[in-house]
Parts: sequence; structure tokens; C-alpha cells
Amino acid sequence: MSAVATNFSVTSRVPPGTSDRTVGALVVGGDYQGLGIVRSLGRRKVPICVVDDEHSIARFSKYTTHNVRVDNLRDEKETVDRVMEIGHRLNLKGWVLYPTRDETVAAIARYRDTLSEFFRVPTPGWGITQWVWDKRNTYRLAHDLGIPTPSTWSARDIDELKNVDANPPYVIKPAIKEHFIYTTKAKAWRASNRAELEVVFQRAAQLVGAGEVVIQELIPGGGSQQFAYCAFFKQGRALGSMVVRRARQHPLEFGRSSTYVETVDIPILEELSQRFLRAIDYYGLVELEYKLNPRDQQYKLLDVNGRTWGYHTLGPGAGVDFPSMLFSDQMGEPIETCRGRVGVKWVRLLTDLPTGISGIIGGHQGLLPYLRSLGGADIEAVFSREDPMPGIVEIALIPYLFVKRGF
Repeated sequence: MSAVATNFSVTSRVPPGTSDRTVGALVVGGDYQGLGIVRSLGRRKVPICVVDDEHSIARFSKYTTHNVRVDNLRDEKETVDRVMEIGHRLNLKGWVLYPTRDETVAAIARYRDTLSEFFRVPTPGWGITQWVWDKRNTYRLAHDLGIPTPSTWSARDIDELKNVDANPPYVIKPAIKEHFIYTTKAKAWRASNRAELEVVFQRAAQLVGAGEVVIQELIPGGGSQQFAYCAFFKQGRALGSMVVRRARQHPLEFGRSSTYVETVDIPILEELSQRFLRAIDYYGLVELEYKLNPRDQQYKLLDVNGRTWGYHTLGPGAGVDFPSMLFSDQMGEPIETCRGRVGVKWVRLLTDLPTGISGIIGGHQGLLPYLRSLGGADIEAVFSREDPMPGIVEIALIPYLFVKRGF
């Protein structure tokens, strides 16, 4: 490893079979979803640069050309400065930028003009990204478009909680999750009654400010109620898409990440999602998360992620390679429209095993059905015979990952 600047270090190599193409991909974030991008493009012999501020597994992929470790990717201006500096020092002119975290999406969107002078930047500008970055904007637009969402309230202080007219339990979460998740390692908190609502609201307000606290009705049900629409969207239509049931998640109630996912056919989710994306003239990779409310049988929009999502590696197995489609489009290459094949299953064993054990102990599922589901999985998120080192290294990183983000 050779230091190329005082604030980052780089390791470079030429993976076997890499082509002499001059345009590659710069992947910001090297966790398992970044690894999925690396493998998708590496199979096409595209050179890859992985940038991260954590110990992550994508650097160990046989497809990674450059691995760069930086000090900080949470500050927007610092992130952009580092990416620009890395691009110039490694001669990555014209490479395609792939963010894997929401805060990086925001940084790229706000500084898109600057970054576009050197890179290909698929991430839309802030005028579009703001609708997926802040849940208050997301829910307001969804309401205007007639897309169902959970009943939602915002409160500036504890006195305004009287405006919450739903029965408990409640969900308390931030409008901008990056202002919350790194501190708490949680996506949301539960309040089982009015007294708890006041206590939890005050705790959340101390972390993110009262104006960013969102209160929602808690939709009952577990993984069997969780769904998502995934797409490469361009000019008002999906060039690549799939609909999934996020059968299991970690943690069980308010999952930060899916652990077991299968493709399904639910046309209403395609209709609702495309209505939202057309309204903001969205371009790029996107995931819209829903939960089916058993009370009224409506799919309620929960979140929109303007980037690759954790289980995007399900796509190639279902016939939709999202990172590759985006790269082809950025290079001006033709793309054949495709939809994900139904019935393909994906698992991330590292988080699904503890999730499954917790579910069995808690009586949420039986041991035999759980074991059968594992046997039916078509794709594992990290382990791969063609590229084994990231899976081996991830096992060694379990203590680090537990401390860093609780997995």
C-alpha cells in the first residue's frame, strides 16, 4: 500500500481478465451492496475503484482495481473533495459514480455540477433527490399523488403530540435517517402507549431536532407484509424492474436491512411506484419500500432509496442486472427492457441466521419452514465460488460489524 495523499491511501492492481477499456466505475461504499456493484461490472471486465471510510469487503474482490481508504464519508463537502481528489490522482476521468449510502447520494446530488465536470454522474440533482432524501417530502408528494402511506404526523414540541389521533402503538423515526441511524443503530423506535410516545419523542428530538421527528401509525405484521419495487428508471418508464417480498429483515420489527427476499408479481406496486417516479422525472436506480396494511389491504409507501439497495444482487438471478444496465446507459450503449422473473430467492446468511433464530425463539416461525427457506435460496449476498475472498473476510469482520452498526 502506498500513500498518495495525507488524507487517503490507495491499493491498486490489475484483476485477471480486465479489459483495456479506459472508463470504469467508482463505487463509494464497499459493504455487501458495493460488492454487488463490483461483481456486476467486474464480470464485464470494467475497472473498479472502491472508496470507503470503513473496513469493508469489496476491496477483497478479485474484480477490484483500486481500493481507497479515506477518513470520512459522512460530511458532504469532504466526501466530494475526496472523490474529486481521488479521481484526479488515479486518472478516473469519465468514470461512472455509484453511491451506496443515502448521505453519499445527498452529497453527489448537491454537488452534481462540480462532479459532472470530471465524472459521469447518474445521481439526479438536488431538485429531484430532495423528494427521496427527506421523508416529509416523500409523504407529502405521495399524498398529492394518491399513493397510500401510513398516517403520519410531525411535531415541533411535546405539546403538539396531541395532534396524533391514532391509537397506539406508534413508530417514531427521523425524516432524514442518516441523522439518526449512526448514533442509535436503529431505523425507528416503537412507542406502545401515549406515555412512551412522549418519552421516545423527546429522545429522538434530542438527536435530530424536534422538527425532524416523524410519528406514524404502526402497521402490524412482519416480513410477510414487507414489499418493494426496484427499477432502473429513465424518461418516465422502467427499463429494468422487479417486485419483491422482503420476507425477513434485521432487526425483526424495524429492519435496517433485508435478510431474505423473493421476487413476486404485484402489478399495483409497479403502478404506484411509477406514478411517484414520473412525478419527479426520476433517473437511475431506485427502490420503493411498502408494507401491506392488513386492516385495509392497502400497500403503504414507507421509504424511497435513490441508490442501489442491499439485495440488488437478487436482480441478475432474476434476469435484471441493475448496476450493469446503469453503466451501459451512461456509456450510451443500447439496453433491452426487462422485468424480474418471479420466484427467485436471495439470502444474506450473516444477518438472516440470527434473524431466523430470533424468530424461532419468539414463536414467529417454525424451525423446519425456516430451514426449508434456506434450502430454497438461489443467491447468497456475499459468498461466491467465483470470488470467495469477500465472504471469508466478512466472517473475520463480524466483531467489527457488530460494534460499528449491529451488523
